[in-house]
Amino acid sequence: MSPITLTPSTSLPLHGDDICCRRHLRTGLGWGAAIGTLGGLVGLGGAEFRLPVLLQFFRLTPLLAVMVNLRVSLVTVSAALIFRLVTQGSSGVGSHLMVAMPVLLGALLGAWLGAGLASKLDARHLRHAIAVLLAGLALVMLFHDSLLGNGRLALSGMDGAVAGLLAGVGIGVVSSLLGVAGGELIIPALVLLYGLDIKMAGTVSLAISLPTLLVGLARYRRRDLGVRVPNGLFRGLALGSICGAALGAALLGAISPPAIHALLGVILMISAVKLLWMARKAG
Repeated sequence: MSPITLTPSTSLPLHGDDICCRRHLRTGLGWGAAIGTLGGLVGLGGAEFRLPVLLQFFRLTPLLAVMVNLRVSLVTVSAALIFRLVTQGSSGVGSHLMVAMPVLLGALLGAWLGAGLASKLDARHLRHAIAVLLAGLALVMLFHDSLLGNGRLALSGMDGAVAGLLAGVGIGVVSSLLGVAGGELIIPALVLLYGLDIKMAGTVSLAISLPTLLVGLARYRRRDLGVRVPNGLFRGLALGSICGAALGAALLGAISPPAIHALLGVILMISAVKLLWMARKAG
């Protein structure tokens, strides 16, 4: 019996969509791992660094980039919250979450408003808005330690509720517009307003971020924007982000936190300037 050979007519062709999906999966894994490692070092989900990559490297439209970022952020934050609850215990986190409940309520409202605003802006204006918000996050990173070192208000009662609600609305709007978890804003707010320990604030921040992301994503889906999220890219970024976050947490003791915050602040500022330049060039 003669051996069976495969000829071009008998082989299974690879469609363009299949090739594109595999390429997105591979590149998404690489970028997801790198960004997840940076996020794990800083203690964030990495969405604020993922967004410029989606816009500039993968050339996604601003609205599609935000939606991909929301989905990947949801996976990453969920995994991070589970890991930290196992380490710190859910009882302590629950009691502190009740104190920070005004921030959560405000963030949910802000996420709803922010998603509606993003869907009404055209690509150029949305790119401008994203660039300005990234620049603001860069300043938060660059002056992170100064913000946390200027004392804590430790508010309570009506003052704490009003301040937390207002802060939450602003955080929710930013989170929904960028598709980020908002931890870079939530953590300083919890420390400054309620006097939470920085490690506990990080875990409570994840608990606040999770429903905030869900509201933003539901708001986008509810409007039926007709935007198709590339599945290969989503899977690659999600898996890479989870693995990278674990690696970043393991490397945390080897690098000075102030140096990390300064480095990532510079990266965010450069990304913001590039986005503004791209928006002006497109206009």
